[in-house]
Amino acid sequence: MSERYAVLLDGGFVTKKLQDRLRHYPEVLDVQNECQRIVALPGLANYTLLRFYFYDAPPLQKVIVNPLDGYRLDLSQSPRAREAQALQEGLEMLPNFAVRRGITVFHGWKLGHAAVKDIQRNPRAPVSRDFVPDIKQKGVDLRIGIDVAHLALGKIVDSIVIVSGDSDLVPALKFARRAGIRVYLDHMGHNVSRDLKAHVDIVL
Repeated sequence: MSERYAVLLDGGFVTKKLQDRLRHYPEVLDVQNECQRIVALPGLANYTLLRFYFYDAPPLQKVIVNPLDGYRLDLSQSPRAREAQALQEGLEMLPNFAVRRGITVFHGWKLGHAAVKDIQRNPRAPVSRDFVPDIKQKGVDLRIGIDVAHLALGKIVDSIVIVSGDSDLVPALKFARRAGIRVYLDHMGHNVSRDLKAHVDIVL
């Protein structure tokens, strides 16, 4: 019986890398093609795939109000929100595919990077267009860690492939290796830290 493996995709990382490569926000087929590239790697040739896991946070469904001019912005109607929602909903309908969602939180407004630089060069009072929503994702890394522990402790798979460039995942990867799981890293050509590479078995 061949060994089983699971592929865990850091959704924010994967979509950013694909967007840089494709010059558009990735669609379901783009992520599928990337998954097939991973499955076809020679190092996984004799393994049986259990499932793909895709981790991301849903787009924020909220109307926010600019504190200076009172402009109301419906985040759910932005092109990016619609694209992200379509991607997540499409992926979760694929066979052997699971989508794990964190949460998205609005923390108020902040000066955008361009505005900060402009004000530093030419001191002035901020205006409404200088402010951008401060939006953060939470719980994505936690969900990856929980699944790594579940797969390892339950002996559900023999190996996992992590598709990410996030060194915050190192504790979860160390846990998996201690539990006897072989850990592969696919960083999609990204320049990742030495610490991340040091705590996997094979860099694909």
